[in-house]
Amino acid sequence: EYKFLESRPRSNYRQLWVKGRHMRAEVLYRCTVGPEPETPEQIATEYSVPVEAVLEAIDYCTRYRELLDAERAREAASIRARNLDRYPNAALDYKPDE
Repeated sequence: EYKFLESRPRSNYRQLWVKGRHMRAEVLYRCTVGPEPETPEQIATEYSVPVEAVLEAIDYCTRYRELLDAERAREAASIRARNLDRYPNAALDYKPDE
């Protein structure tokens, strides 16, 4: 379905990755949202990927938002369980989402 995205069967993540890169599609997508969103063209230049790869990542991440949310929640729970959200693994002023 996607030309620039692929699954990684041995990965702990079910979400798709950018082909030929050690980068999840969500990394590109996250650059397009938030307080200082970038354009797909800016992201493509910054990460040295085709603009089409960024557009596919945006499409994929908006279609499979529930999967991405679940994987982020699982990762956050793992970090908390291993106390990696506390000093010295995290900054002294770090405030975990509760």
